[in-house]
Amino acid sequence: MPKHFTTLVIFLFIWMQMHASAILIPMDVESQDNHLKAYGITYWVLSKQQKVQWLLNYRGGSFLLPDGDIIRKECQIRGVSFEILSDDQVSGILDEVSSPSQNKEAVILEKAPKIAVYSPKGNQPWDDAVTMVLTYAEIPYVTVYDEEVLDDKLAIYDWLHLHHEDFTGQYGKFYGAYRTAPWYIEQKKEAETLAQKLGYSKVSEEKSAVAQKIRNYVIGGGFMFAMCSATDSFDIALAAEGVDICEPMFDGDPSAPNYQSQLDFTKTFAFGNFTLERSPLKYEFSSIDMTNKRGNVPKESDYFSLMDFSAKWDPVPTMLCQNHTALVKGFMGQTTSFSREEVKPTVLVLGENKINGEARYIHGIKGKGFFTFYGGHDPEDYQHRVGDPKTELELHPNSPGYRLILNNVLFPAARKKKQKT
Repeated sequence: MPKHFTTLVIFLFIWMQMHASAILIPMDVESQDNHLKAYGITYWVLSKQQKVQWLLNYRGGSFLLPDGDIIRKECQIRGVSFEILSDDQVSGILDEVSSPSQNKEAVILEKAPKIAVYSPKGNQPWDDAVTMVLTYAEIPYVTVYDEEVLDDKLAIYDWLHLHHEDFTGQYGKFYGAYRTAPWYIEQKKEAETLAQKLGYSKVSEEKSAVAQKIRNYVIGGGFMFAMCSATDSFDIALAAEGVDICEPMFDGDPSAPNYQSQLDFTKTFAFGNFTLERSPLKYEFSSIDMTNKRGNVPKESDYFSLMDFSAKWDPVPTMLCQNHTALVKGFMGQTTSFSREEVKPTVLVLGENKINGEARYIHGIKGKGFFTFYGGHDPEDYQHRVGDPKTELELHPNSPGYRLILNNVLFPAARKKKQKT
């Protein structure tokens, strides 16, 4: 290679470095090596008091970051693909995104949200999908449980995740299969001890009080994200406030006569007109869940589709649906999906399986706050069972199912005036 040509190449490289305006973290299929850690980079930049632009529907929901050697090095360390853009390139992208003819929008993310995960203290990070992906993406979180919730500690957090949990006081409806298992006996004992410590005679009463506190947190402006059984059991607990729906093996006395007729669906967030499962031997809470009603869906063809929203007029649901694919692999859980007939009309369905009539991913507003419910237990473990090994996210760095979780993590960071729903 001629010497003068080599000199020109070096000069152009230095000139581009000096005139770089921003870093683009692409989130499309072809360009991003690690979608999940890309969210962690974005969160990290926000934690340094720097703003980020989330380019909705642009190359899979890419992120536009300020340029800097530190950010470039952090991307390289974490294995996140990035592109260096000039002023002209940034202007071109923003012009495209803002064009009225394009279903795209730029949303400004202003601060790193404070994250709390509702989970028993002894649980490991891989006990549920959210703690696992937060750990993998290197996004910090604080674990809270009943004591902190009842002590009104939620107010200091922007975002709350509900662990795979049972807010009805029926110990996850594991009685039928696991009532003699040492872990079940021990967890039941621990729950009873905690309830008594907190001043409640029954676990069901204590969990109901926790559900009320979480409801108030959302109404006051909090962001709540729940998966699997924490979705329907939370709404059931709200509807059954003051009503004993537990059989003797759970709380020591009979359930209230005709308790089904005493449910108050006006108190729930997402579901209405559901029927509770009375049998303590069945691993099911109510008719909300579609696990046993969806038929024998082959794993190979079990997918759900994400809805398409207007990025400019509906930025909130658009943010929550950002992905590099509109078709996401389905996965099972105690609560796999939700009956469309029992989802309230005020609640937005973000992801669905039309063939089975099931909603997989839903979102709504309650008071000044927001909630998102996501069916299933682990997006990369199709049928997770008690005692199964943890999912190794290093093998799934581009998981569309896990991206939906991380969309919700960044959601509270958005500039409020951009939220039009």
